[in-house]
Amino acid sequence: MDETITVAAEAMATRFEIALHGAPEATLRAGAEEALAEVTRLEAILGLYHPTSEISHINARAAREPVPVSPEVFSLLERCLELNAQTRGAFDITVASLMKCWRFMNDTGAVPTEEAITRAMECTGSHQFHLNQTNTTVQLAREGVLLDLGSVGKGYALEQAAALLQENEFDNFLIHGGTSTLCAAGTQADGTPWRVAIKHPDEGEPPLHLIDLHNESLSVSGIGGKSFIDEEGTEQGHVIDPRTGRPTQCARVATVVCESATESDAWATALLVEPNLETPDNLRILT
Repeated sequence: MDETITVAAEAMATRFEIALHGAPEATLRAGAEEALAEVTRLEAILGLYHPTSEISHINARAAREPVPVSPEVFSLLERCLELNAQTRGAFDITVASLMKCWRFMNDTGAVPTEEAITRAMECTGSHQFHLNQTNTTVQLAREGVLLDLGSVGKGYALEQAAALLQENEFDNFLIHGGTSTLCAAGTQADGTPWRVAIKHPDEGEPPLHLIDLHNESLSVSGIGGKSFIDEEGTEQGHVIDPRTGRPTQCARVATVVCESATESDAWATALLVEPNLETPDNLRILT
């Protein structure tokens, strides 16, 4: 009988989990553990809070001198610039200065002064970092600019882990990070598609959607999870519009389905910021 096993690990401040079937249990477990090790490897390279990560090295030094990075990180940064352009700036990996300003980094959040927002905005935008293709170096425009791949790193890690599973000839699996981004391949053990429920932002309400996935990735972004209520009674979430310097109030949930988990992760964030963005034909948008 074809049985499904589940293997999990903690990484990127969340729980990554793989469900897979189609081989002996020992083979499945070994394949899942190798894929999860890939997520851990990428966390060490991309993590904002890892002092030895390539992103930390960029943030610490690149305002003073060009910082060499690996081809893998350079390619991902190029992809982030492309996604920034496609989303008209709604997705932006320089938003960390604003996250810090609104005290969402290692804190619960608080409304900053207008002066503080202005200073943080001076460190925000894709023009704040430059990529040199010849030398594969990164340079920041000024002190205070911080790159943070939190809005895309999980999707990229899942995409790479899924690719590794497929290279190792695992055809049927579901891998997710914190349930907000996932990759599905093949089918469940009984031959039915992998079915995912999109949770309603209000407790006690039925799911917003039930989605069947086959060789696709899905990402959900929402303002809940890390938010606070300001003095006027407005919920201020951790997803900040990098163009205004303020938490988005345009939508509560955005869900994107496409082939690439990197793209679905980035676009889910962007569409939470601006729901009416023109999107590529390869994206399936659920509201």
